[in-house]
Amino acid sequence: MYDGPLARLARFCYRRRRLVLAAWTVGAAIVIAIGFGFAAPADNDFSGGKAESAKAQNLIEQHFPGRNGDTLTLAVRADGGVEAARPRVEKVLGDLAHAPHVASVSSPYQVPGQVSPDHRTAFAPVQLDVSADDMQVKDVTAMIADVRKASGDGLTLALGGSAVINAETPGGGPTEGIGLLAAVIVLLIAFGSLLAMGLPIVTAIFGIGTGLAGISLLGHLLPAPGFTPIVAGLIGLGVGIDYALFIVTRYREALAEEGADPEHATVVAIATAGRSVLFAGTTVVVALMGLFVMGQRLFNAVAVAASLTVLMTMVTAVTLLPALLGFTGRNIDRFGLRRVTRRHARRPLSERWAGVIQRRPVVALSVSAIALLVLAVPALSMRLSFTDSSTQPHDTSAYASHRILADGFGAGYDAPLVLVARLPGDVRPVADAVRGTPGVASVTPVRTSQDGTTAMFVAYPRTGLQDAATPRLVHRLRDAMAERHRAGGPRVYVGGPNAGTIDFADAVISRLPWLIAVVVGLSLILLLALVRSVAIAIKAALMNLLSIGAAYGVLTAVVQWGWLGRALGFPIGMPVTAWVPLFMFPILFGLSMDYEVFLISRVREEYDAGAPTRQAVTRGLARTARVITAAAAIMVCVFLSVLLGADIAVKQMGLGLGVAVLIDATVVRMVLVPAVMELLGAVNWWLPGWLARLLPVAEPPVAAPAVPARVESGR
Repeated sequence: MYDGPLARLARFCYRRRRLVLAAWTVGAAIVIAIGFGFAAPADNDFSGGKAESAKAQNLIEQHFPGRNGDTLTLAVRADGGVEAARPRVEKVLGDLAHAPHVASVSSPYQVPGQVSPDHRTAFAPVQLDVSADDMQVKDVTAMIADVRKASGDGLTLALGGSAVINAETPGGGPTEGIGLLAAVIVLLIAFGSLLAMGLPIVTAIFGIGTGLAGISLLGHLLPAPGFTPIVAGLIGLGVGIDYALFIVTRYREALAEEGADPEHATVVAIATAGRSVLFAGTTVVVALMGLFVMGQRLFNAVAVAASLTVLMTMVTAVTLLPALLGFTGRNIDRFGLRRVTRRHARRPLSERWAGVIQRRPVVALSVSAIALLVLAVPALSMRLSFTDSSTQPHDTSAYASHRILADGFGAGYDAPLVLVARLPGDVRPVADAVRGTPGVASVTPVRTSQDGTTAMFVAYPRTGLQDAATPRLVHRLRDAMAERHRAGGPRVYVGGPNAGTIDFADAVISRLPWLIAVVVGLSLILLLALVRSVAIAIKAALMNLLSIGAAYGVLTAVVQWGWLGRALGFPIGMPVTAWVPLFMFPILFGLSMDYEVFLISRVREEYDAGAPTRQAVTRGLARTARVITAAAAIMVCVFLSVLLGADIAVKQMGLGLGVAVLIDATVVRMVLVPAVMELLGAVNWWLPGWLARLLPVAEPPVAAPAVPARVESGR
């Protein structure tokens, strides 16, 4: 007889299904209305902390109040010369000066250094009084349209900057719908029934909707970057459908194999698959919380927001889904597109496949491990940065601005470095030294703040932000400035948004090992508590690291090396966006543990029922292969659907997640796991006595049946 908290919860939700459904419907409507109606604005400022760029920015905000906001850049290309186009250019500059939130416009006809040597290219900085995130998209779009209208007859104008990129890169869009449609198709193939397919979809929508609404409200307490809802939605859609899929599959098995009535089948599904869902979801949440190790407030916000979405999908899976199963009863396979039958005369393909692997475990292990290591090799050369105008689609205003400036002045004019000095002290020799530094194209005149305490000038590199030479230049300049300060010169900080990007990438590289250690350690503890096996827990961690390393390698080869990059929607070869590998690791480690939990839980059930290890692995794989394959197919479709979107960073995230899930569900679960478990034999279940006493004991959902004695020698 099934008993315990989950079994009792399942019975309550089944018997009070109308009440549960009504409560979920009304509650979700209220939460969604409030959440999206009073959503907090995004915060994409990754600066801050103790980085040198953050110190420079603090000085700028304190002593140069007119430069508190972001800057747009009007790029000018005049075939007949910039001076000949002066009336038309100044008309555009005047219009921009009166646009919303424009504090000042620096005309190339009045400020030296803003016209190229051949006098055909110029630029005009447009200073805003707010950040790029606070600019209304409609205002920026209007500015872009006005600039484009003024082009023609040998004059090309383009507006660039962070606010322009934000306006030309809409978040969300049809990609989530495409991912959902793909999930529907996979579920139809897996279940062959419209009704069975609909249950995971409905459950996931409730969980994701309430989770995203909660994120919108949470932003008032924990401001999060603009990509947070997309990342949380991707994770929520993937795990939400998968969790419901596992429970519905177990429900149908209980109806078919155990001859149970619908209520008992619901209890069986929640007490077994539901328990695995809670462990799997908790692992994902714990892995996401590992982001707190980074010490970055925006990462903390993303971790909490994504965890909230996962938690809501878990809650819907063990409360709303049992109620929905109560309405379907034995009609779960109604509206079938094909007749679902079970063939008992022949062993399932997955069971036969497990037998093949178990007969040649060393070969299977060696070949698959070598393949994953080869895929991981490109990750050794991974560089980190942020997207900028040079990485945008070539039909955008942001990219056109970059191209004009790069052709006229050099690629570095899109990557200015702002040097800020504390006074007293003579800053002009410092500016002259910077001007003579290899890799610096030009330096602007020194400006002094009105209070006379701070000076500032801008250095333009010869290379763009995505070039590996630019971070090296920043580090050289900082070393030189520190040496001058030790020799008695003024304290000079190298800052600006581009230096901030470099600082952020450096912080990611330095703290990523800590993140890996924390996530792996906490996940090991959770898995130990579930399967009560040291070998399986360590094996799971090592295999997850292998699959994630392979995903990093594929991501680097596509995005940075350019292999199939254009075909997948990446305009140029570029460094990987700095936050992408950071978020990929905890998400993928948690999702990989999901599949490990579902597979090993079933293997453990067979083992506890008396089957030898070899037979337990074969049966566990046979019973879970189809559902894990369907779950993985859903996640791969959901993640890869973002490749059809416009946001380059989110596309990188989707590519990495999709590749990792594909590798994990095929190579790892179907080859590595059975091979390693075959080689380990009885060692799979080893747990020292002292550790067994420390770990919490999870009561089995059902009393173990009487079985013959297990004989491990018959593996």
